[in-house]
Amino acid sequence: MARLDEMEIFAEVVESGGFSAAARRLGLSKSAMSKQVGRLEDRLGVRLLNRTTRRLSLTEAGATFYAACRRVLEEAETAERAVSSLSAAPRGVLKLNAPMSFGFLHLSGAIPAFHDRFPQITIEAVMNDRFVDLIDEGYDVALRIGDLRDSSLVARRLAPCRAVLCASPAYLDRRGRPARPEELAGHDCLLYANTANPREWSLNGPRGREAVAVAGPLLANNGDLLCTAALGGMGITKLPTFIVGPCLRDGRLEIVLPDYPVPEQGIHAVYPHSRNLSQKVRVFVDFLAGRFGPEPYWDAGLNLPAAPALAVKGG
Repeated sequence: MARLDEMEIFAEVVESGGFSAAARRLGLSKSAMSKQVGRLEDRLGVRLLNRTTRRLSLTEAGATFYAACRRVLEEAETAERAVSSLSAAPRGVLKLNAPMSFGFLHLSGAIPAFHDRFPQITIEAVMNDRFVDLIDEGYDVALRIGDLRDSSLVARRLAPCRAVLCASPAYLDRRGRPARPEELAGHDCLLYANTANPREWSLNGPRGREAVAVAGPLLANNGDLLCTAALGGMGITKLPTFIVGPCLRDGRLEIVLPDYPVPEQGIHAVYPHSRNLSQKVRVFVDFLAGRFGPEPYWDAGLNLPAAPALAVKGG
């Protein structure tokens, strides 16, 4: 059992990128973690980690030992889950982070249904649109929309995230319907602030991916506000269908540039590595994947533009 503890500590140091983060994760002191790894190296008679003041890296022996540790720890966790699942229903507190608009519009309906199925799990939900550090801030799982950053977290795709350019018919009747991306320069565009470059929209066209510079009278960090502004005739916006779907279905908003669709992204659940995956996280992620799925209900009945077939280049 002591050796299993040593393996867990060593693996956590590697995956967290250092002793400080690993210590916070396991609830131990940094010095205790360092001593444990030092004793492990002494017992094995090899150096596992190269330590400098700025970074930690695996030696060749350390990489071999880490791979073996992962296999052993995952098998141990699988064995524990197999036994515990026979005798106990999922329970405990699940700390969840989610984007604000998606949380209000879709997660709020999923949570009561999840509670009906798993009443012994208590959810602590925090909704905001900033990037959270799951490990440092103590979250069990987070929902993230868009391109994922490289990390040591596990990501599971729950559903596609499709977006469209759209505006109210009244605005388009007044200002005209653009036929090509470059015509957006002559329109008022309503921009979402929480992107790397809010003043550039990426579209798929017959010639491939196009980046279009846009500007307008509103920059906001909330999609619901942008949707309301578009409904009021303020301009063209780019928003996911999980926000604007009902407005597209009833005609209050109209898709703009249907021949230049917005590149599809994904809605993911992210959580720490599987050796820390508790039963409550696993059943929650499985539940959301089943509820949303590859063809989410919010896209039902929408005539969404399809991505064009791109020409294949020779060579």
